Amino acid sequence: MNDLRTRYMGLQLRNPLVASAGPLSQTLDGIKSLAGGGVGAIVMYSLFEEQIRHEAARETEMMDRSAESFAEALSYFPTEPSNESGLVHSYLQLIEKAAPVIDVPLIASLNGSAKGEWSGMARRMVDAGASGIELNVYYLPEDLQVSGREVEQRYVDIVADVKQKVSVPVAVKLSPFFSSFGEMARRLDEAGADALVLFNRFLQPDIDLDQLQVISGFDLSNPDEAKLPRSWISALYRRVSASLAASTGVETTQDVVKYLLAGADVVMTTAALVRNGSSYAGQLVDGVTSWLNRRQLTLNQARGMLAVPAGADADEYARSGYVSGLERAKKTYAK
Repeated sequence: MNDLRTRYMGLQLRNPLVASAGPLSQTLDGIKSLAGGGVGAIVMYSLFEEQIRHEAARETEMMDRSAESFAEALSYFPTEPSNESGLVHSYLQLIEKAAPVIDVPLIASLNGSAKGEWSGMARRMVDAGASGIELNVYYLPEDLQVSGREVEQRYVDIVADVKQKVSVPVAVKLSPFFSSFGEMARRLDEAGADALVLFNRFLQPDIDLDQLQVISGFDLSNPDEAKLPRSWISALYRRVSASLAASTGVETTQDVVKYLLAGADVVMTTAALVRNGSSYAGQLVDGVTSWLNRRQLTLNQARGMLAVPAGADADEYARSGYVSGLERAKKTYAK
């Protein structure tokens, strides 16, 4: 039996398959089902910066109103917003209930776009029992005056801010849309990110021609979307200290294995588990074991086997692959 134990951002996992942030982790039963299904860790659904700020503002407003009407009762209010009837309270309560009853790390997820007081929620998540924090930095600058460097600095500031607030490992989930993604990965690594999760998926609205309106939506990923994150994981393998997590385009055992060969420490999926159920995780893990056994490889031997070679110039390596791909296309289609 192949040993699939894996270290991810300092956490010991029983295997490299991780349930990424998604709808299956919104309830205690859902989290228990994922753990029982065989994943190595669970990333909870995201708590959004806007939700935290909105509920904090609402609580503050209630405190102010009560202070005006009943000044003598002010001392009975907490010094910090409690959100006891809102999403924040429910999220923290879910961590408190779930973390002690599952046998895998539970990683809380924060989705934000700017450094601010909301990031202090990370400490409360850890106090509730989270083993780590995943930061999903979702920022789409629409101000045409904002420079690329300002956008990059915002990511670095958020990571550094949260790292100062918690003692557990912190991962950052990124988009690929940087002018120099490799340098951005290095900066986040130097800022203290314990893991880089490649990649998050921006919502891409469509247009309804009958209603003449913009519609938003979110589709589950498919294996074709794995090519870009796999390429970057291959390029970053052993070139950054942070763990590398693959996210997007995982449906089969083959998809998991390809990511591992590229150099991923862990492979995350939501789409496959939504489509096939939590127990499908066990099939994916068993499939990885079978593949390794057939090849007579250990997990450590397979991981990074097809990454960009350590001594290779990454740019030249990518260019050579590009030229080779074009040559194959000519032979295949130019007939």
